[in-house]
Amino acid sequence: MSTRAGGVSDGVFASLNLGSAVGDDPLAVTENRRRYATALGGTPVFLRQVHGVRAVRLPLAELNDAAPEADACWTTTPGVACVIQVADCLPVLFAAPDGRGVAAAHAGWRGLSAGVLEATAKALCEATGCTAAELEAWLGPCIGPRQFEVGADVLAGFGVTPGSPHPRFVPCAVGKWRADLAGLARDRLAAFGLERIDGGIWCTVEDDLRFFSFRRDRPLHGNSGRMAAAIWIERG
Repeated sequence: MSTRAGGVSDGVFASLNLGSAVGDDPLAVTENRRRYATALGGTPVFLRQVHGVRAVRLPLAELNDAAPEADACWTTTPGVACVIQVADCLPVLFAAPDGRGVAAAHAGWRGLSAGVLEATAKALCEATGCTAAELEAWLGPCIGPRQFEVGADVLAGFGVTPGSPHPRFVPCAVGKWRADLAGLARDRLAAFGLERIDGGIWCTVEDDLRFFSFRRDRPLHGNSGRMAAAIWIERG
């Protein structure tokens, strides 16, 4: 998981911004991605994330340089790094037993409520012949439960009726709730059968020294940098 440190970007993008479509200097982003790739044990593959549920297999069958439109990816090929970019949404990394496969998913509330984590776990289980209980999942930094204010549309996305008590939605104003994104992800993963779930304890909004945050930075700067979480199978 990258942080803000270690790159060459300036201003709101300082310094290791990995997002290529946020308004940063393209040359700086290229250098930042080069540094990120050097730090990994595999070749990173970035996605064009759209808050959906599509999970693609890496490496891609089609031979082109365009980033695939998807919000999750998985691989059984050593040396290929599944990468998810975030700046408040939740990155979730998966590992099958014995290094048979890995996966990564982008879980904002829309994708999470639509089933992106279940789709990713299902694809990895089918590819590696394991059960959901054998998978391990790691939740990265995201907007925390003290900062994620949402409206009734988000509750509806998770099948929650306003006024009904729910452990992941705490009322904070008229028509507003504070949502626990990482907690919702844990619930979805556990319901799918995962037993080993770790992480999800860092808030991007509250830790401005380490993390980019779109919700925190957009009011003052119009945008924010992007971090990335990656997982790969080491080459033998």
